Amino acid sequence: MAVDELDTRILRLLLEQPRTSVREYARILGVARGTLQARLDRMEREGVITGTGPALSPAALGHPVLAFVHIEVTQGHLDEVGDALADVPEIVEAFSITGGGDLLTRVVARDNEHLEDVIQKLISLPGVVRTRTEVALRERVPHRLLPLVESIGRGARG
Repeated sequence: MAVDELDTRILRLLLEQPRTSVREYARILGVARGTLQARLDRMEREGVITGTGPALSPAALGHPVLAFVHIEVTQGHLDEVGDALADVPEIVEAFSITGGGDLLTRVVARDNEHLEDVIQKLISLPGVVRTRTEVALRERVPHRLLPLVESIGRGARG
């Protein structure tokens, strides 16, 4: 989908002020509410905007340990293992990958002992050959999309 300068300005506001009303966004941007709503609807329909819920902190929910677990899967069992991962609440994301392993998961835990329990649960899943775990020490760049949106916006202007 092509994102123009107005779309970029809308996305910036959504990221910077997520709890503001559509009417207020329209006022800030100097566009009609209907124009803004049509743009939002189009970006949702085309998959640019994928959610509107709150961002939650696993650490504040009592799970401050973050680890990335690479999972090697027996050939032909990727879908089966992927489906089983959805039943493990401590897995907050999982991706099929290339390189060292077949799946990469982002796992949160209460402490290191809990992380070990989660890893043992993963190892016991049918189709899992082995795992490799990397524990995050400190977040250096938090999840963000605003720099990407701004970069795309600069391209739309030029």
